[in-house]
Amino acid sequence: MTLTALFADIEGISVARLAPPLFSRSKPGRKAIKWPSRKYVYITTPHTALSNQTTSSFPRSMSFSTKILVLGATGYLGGSIVTRLLEHPRAANFTIIALVRSEVKAQKLEALGITTVVGSLSDHDKLEGLVAQADVTIGTLVLNDVAEQADADDLPATEAILRGLKRRFEDTGKAPILIHTSGTGVLIDNAKGMFLTDTIYSDTDIAKIEALPPTALHRNVDLAVVAADTAGYAKTYIILPPTVFGLATGKLVDIGVQNPHSIQIPGFIKYTLARGKVGIVGEGKNVWGVVHHDEGKLNGCAVVDLFIVLLDAVLSNPETSHGREGFYFADNGEFTHREFVDAVSAALADKGVVELAEPTPFAEEEYKQMPLLGFFGTNARARPDRSRALGWKPTKTAKDMLESIKPEVEALTQKL
Repeated sequence: MTLTALFADIEGISVARLAPPLFSRSKPGRKAIKWPSRKYVYITTPHTALSNQTTSSFPRSMSFSTKILVLGATGYLGGSIVTRLLEHPRAANFTIIALVRSEVKAQKLEALGITTVVGSLSDHDKLEGLVAQADVTIGTLVLNDVAEQADADDLPATEAILRGLKRRFEDTGKAPILIHTSGTGVLIDNAKGMFLTDTIYSDTDIAKIEALPPTALHRNVDLAVVAADTAGYAKTYIILPPTVFGLATGKLVDIGVQNPHSIQIPGFIKYTLARGKVGIVGEGKNVWGVVHHDEGKLNGCAVVDLFIVLLDAVLSNPETSHGREGFYFADNGEFTHREFVDAVSAALADKGVVELAEPTPFAEEEYKQMPLLGFFGTNARARPDRSRALGWKPTKTAKDMLESIKPEVEALTQKL
């Protein structure tokens, strides 16, 4: 029977790396499965966790392994977080688990020492079971490859994650950790490119964040995540990136597993190529924040590093701000929509694929065809005061983002 078939009949999934001599030990209620990468996965009976009693026969180093589940491990953001975890100074103490859609990608990840489970976010029972067996769950749903159908506003998947967290708490008596990815899209207005707002949010201003309407983008999921912390069965942390730029690099990109592109910038470039000329929302006066994706080294200066800085802080100090105080913005500079449009226009003109000309306003029909266009005309201004207090030190700014558009165009047009 395949592992996938087994998963269809169970709820609890417990993952541990075991040396071959331990494989022969009989454990009531569990079946041992050998992975192609020479790891072993215990499939537990429903709602059974690796409690102190069941792990007492494991090697001492095993008892202190931190099981980290990464959702969206092959996406733009998630793939780079996995790479960071593999390179982490404490990597030997981590068991990294990834839920992936593709069996081919699963095998490639296993070759790197990652335990994988084939499935999707719509497999709610499987998702719940995985979360129930993890010490830390990192959800990178908002910035993942659209093909993975990952979405920060996927409330049913989030509810499955929260059920898994609650089971973990009930089984162990210790609140598990959830690092959830939202986005500064929760702050947007309806400027339509016509004005620059003076409304700026700080991640230390809890009252202002809590005043956001429940109908705001991402807000329904953010509220559910915070409610889990308030209930006491999880410690939750929400990272809110703005526009993320830069091509992803690293091990997972090299082996063809990770999506190297973000969503917003490539999406606008692709639409412009299809349109044949550059468009603009209103007058382009609105502004958005910006952050670099990943500079490929452990230096604490990109959005990927914020996840690691936060994880390190949480593991060393359980009282690190969480729940209603656990919002972490990831901005480092701002740009106007007009600056962005002009940079895209210049890069495409240099490539000879679009004529350099004054941008034309998008028509109403275009907004219906590509709803993301309206998003480019909003304001979303944030200050990462809490994130910086953790030791996060971003360096690249909006100027770097505008300069990154040319290599992004190069990469995208090579695929035409």
